[in-house]
Amino acid sequence: MLHTMMRAEIDQLLGFLPLFEQPGRVFLAASGGDGKPVYVGDVQQFFELAAQPCWTDLDYDPAEAGRMLEDECLIDNASLYQIRSMLTYCVRGERFNPGHWDAVLRSGQVTGLLRRLAELRRSTEPMAMTISAEDDSVQVEGC
Repeated sequence: MLHTMMRAEIDQLLGFLPLFEQPGRVFLAASGGDGKPVYVGDVQQFFELAAQPCWTDLDYDPAEAGRMLEDECLIDNASLYQIRSMLTYCVRGERFNPGHWDAVLRSGQVTGLLRRLAELRRSTEPMAMTISAEDDSVQVEGC
């Protein structure tokens, strides 16, 4: 399956990197009356953007994506396709485990994904990238 991702979609997520890297950053605003976490506005906004179809890997394996997210070396060398799988895991994890977003943010896993995404973004200047799940490659399209 091929998916074309525009630089603007990547840049939207990368805009959160400096916000999430701030020392002592708090991601939770409070706990709701039902015990579910209430996130700070930019955290909610980030995960809403990360849940968009261009970032969603419908074929992801939650167990495998979770294992990948635990491997810093893999994150540092991840392909765009792998980043999508790990982001899907991060986004969907909150549904099954309230507080998951806070955990993946505090652990630095999300910032690690964003740093790697920034590297990929710098190395590909054309307008769009096509993601291929079959060969786990990123093909660059012209401007």
